Amino acid sequence: MSSNPNTTLLAVNGTLMRGLALNPNLTSIGATFLCETATEASYRLWTINDVHPAMQRVQSGGVSIAVEVWDVPNNGIASILLKEPPGLCIGKVKLVDGLEVLGVVGEAILCETQGKEITNFGGWRSYMSSKGSA
Repeated sequence: MSSNPNTTLLAVNGTLMRGLALNPNLTSIGATFLCETATEASYRLWTINDVHPAMQRVQSGGVSIAVEVWDVPNNGIASILLKEPPGLCIGKVKLVDGLEVLGVVGEAILCETQGKEITNFGGWRSYMSSKGSA
């Protein structure tokens, strides 16, 4: 997708997505939306108090999760991470086309202690839509 050495591809699966609460954290640093896609079928998704999602890669029982891919200036990655809710971090995410990019993922303890699994919805927007919130 991007071959610019000054930017990094970042997959986002929740409130950083276009039109949602934390999207200004991307746009304010000059990130550019590239596309909607999905992960390979090896992820599970949790809602954390219906405020934001947390996605984890799993060995079995995973599905494909809807994500957006953004082209982010390298000097802005730390800024995004520092503004993420506690328990979310940057890791590597495998996309449905086989490409591996950086992405926002959730720590296991966050999902275990504060999360309610919503994997069956296949994405944050779908889950929030089911609640009448999207």
